[in-house]
Amino acid sequence: MEFVVDAWRAWAPGMEDETAWATWCAAPHAIVDNGEQPACEFVPPMQRRRLSRLARIVMHAAWPLCGDDEQLPFVFASRHGETTRTFAMLDEIGRNAPLSPTQFGLSVHNAIAGQWSILRGQRGESVAIAGEADTFEHAIVEAAALLGDGLPAAIVVIAEERPAPAYDGHIDDIPFSYALALRLSVAGSGPRWRLSLAANDGAAPVAGVPHALRFVRALHDGAPLDHPWKTRRWHWQPSA
Repeated sequence: MEFVVDAWRAWAPGMEDETAWATWCAAPHAIVDNGEQPACEFVPPMQRRRLSRLARIVMHAAWPLCGDDEQLPFVFASRHGETTRTFAMLDEIGRNAPLSPTQFGLSVHNAIAGQWSILRGQRGESVAIAGEADTFEHAIVEAAALLGDGLPAAIVVIAEERPAPAYDGHIDDIPFSYALALRLSVAGSGPRWRLSLAANDGAAPVAGVPHALRFVRALHDGAPLDHPWKTRRWHWQPSA
């Protein structure tokens, strides 16, 4: 499948703008996560207080990619979702404390996609995806299918929040919280990419840097990108 990356935005602790990402892409380094989160001042205060840290990260990254007068499909992808919010509720259960219906409602995997639709007045398609280590690619496939139906553009966001220490040794693929938001189209003016799938020959995925942020680096240097996972091998190739 082929698509155009019309625009993109990424967020991680201390990485607020494209200049910071360009520096990081030139020399990737460990990012320390001390719980920072975007201010999201563009969201009204009453609605902003309901946003989790993960939701704030998503909104911050994706918001500028959609115009106020646009109705675009939204694909939200996260392998682990609202782990922090869910863990807090499990702690309440363990202490025999009453559960908050609001917290429970906002812990489900499509809650952030729903919040996006409400806050932006979006009435079109929204999709929430949870997969394995190639969740990013499955989100792109979903967006490509929407574009194939004739829609002019689609917003794709993949985001993860660093989980509570109790998950250490169980969740090992989120060294720090991050989000990558892409605005994709079929015939835009941005760089064109081709994504293809083949059988994996047993190669292992690259450890350390979240895969979606490896794609940010590929956006900067225009280099092909391979991502093997289990029986699948995804290949990203810049297309003229």
